[in-house]
Amino acid sequence: MEMMLEKINLNNLDKSNWVSFRFEDIAAKISETVDPNTTALEKYIGLEHIDAEDIHIRRCGRPSDVSGGKLKFYPGDVIFGKRRAYQRKAAIAEFEGICSAHAFVFRANPEVIDPKLFPFFLHSDQFMHRAVDISVGGLSPTINWGALKAQEFFLPPKSEQDQLVELLWAMNEVIERENNTLCKAKNFKNSLQKYLFNRNNFTRVKLSEYTSVLSGYAFPSSKFIAFGAPVIKIKNITNGNITIDSDSNHIDEKYFENISKYKVKAGDILIAMTGATLGKTGVVQNEFEGAYINQRVGKFKLKKQIYSNFLKGILDSQNYLFELNKYIGEGAQGNISSDDICNTLVPKLDVIEVEKHGNTFKYVLENITLIKEKISTSQSLQKSLINQIF
Repeated sequence: MEMMLEKINLNNLDKSNWVSFRFEDIAAKISETVDPNTTALEKYIGLEHIDAEDIHIRRCGRPSDVSGGKLKFYPGDVIFGKRRAYQRKAAIAEFEGICSAHAFVFRANPEVIDPKLFPFFLHSDQFMHRAVDISVGGLSPTINWGALKAQEFFLPPKSEQDQLVELLWAMNEVIERENNTLCKAKNFKNSLQKYLFNRNNFTRVKLSEYTSVLSGYAFPSSKFIAFGAPVIKIKNITNGNITIDSDSNHIDEKYFENISKYKVKAGDILIAMTGATLGKTGVVQNEFEGAYINQRVGKFKLKKQIYSNFLKGILDSQNYLFELNKYIGEGAQGNISSDDICNTLVPKLDVIEVEKHGNTFKYVLENITLIKEKISTSQSLQKSLINQIF
């Protein structure tokens, strides 16, 4: 990577010989339609299967999942989300299949742009901002081909594209290696969770043997302000951590009495007790020590501190969610009480086993966090490279 960057001075990239092309000359729009009820193809790609700012397709559905006319794509084609372009969804297909009609299927013109460079071009700010600007509609702004095909973009001559392709795919390879490492770490964590929840390995005990649960305080919505003491709502529990912005997520403590028990400390484990993400857990980071928990956010009050790493590991699992789902009440959105959470069945371990498996979870979870940080850094570098080029 470093040698390639030395060969290509992106800070002073000479674009004097770049040429402007209409988008219809850069890529063709493939409009071959397929009936999912009669096709022999096995893979369906909806916009939900494409991750933002990722050139790879990492999951898929089946044609039997959908109805109505769909678009056919071939290996090497790029599926681009034309609805809500601000989501920045564009991924290269490595197989044959069908995709949502809310996408464009693009095929790069190799006379103008190297097909291996094309997906990175689509992820450039230059292209994405233009795509958003020409989108029409209110709730679901959509790009019309008639508007997009006429847009003009500057591209490097074909003779200069090889080095750019080599650089960007080398960066992509770094990210893919890190993603593979992350996948292995998650698989190890999942295997350990599955082992612990296997009744052939361990008997079960109520979660109350390890912890109680305190449900949050019902802060009036009229009292939320942009600054002050932070309040953790369900929406703030994300990806195993806590995230709080300045958007009406704080209170002035002077208006409330006897709320100290709702304060959290760094390392506390929180759980969502209602809504579509019921059961998701998060661990409070140092920066949010002293925050308060809002209603329908539960805080685990451990009976022994030694249980902390063990519970972080088993509560953040599909196995535990399966147990929790047995107690979810009926209604438009699920609800669960503190007592219900405490009545869920979890593996029964002695203190030595708790410490051993807790230390393993601690090591694995810390590594997963570090790998995610590396991926985020690499993705930021990749995005910077793309925008320096285009």
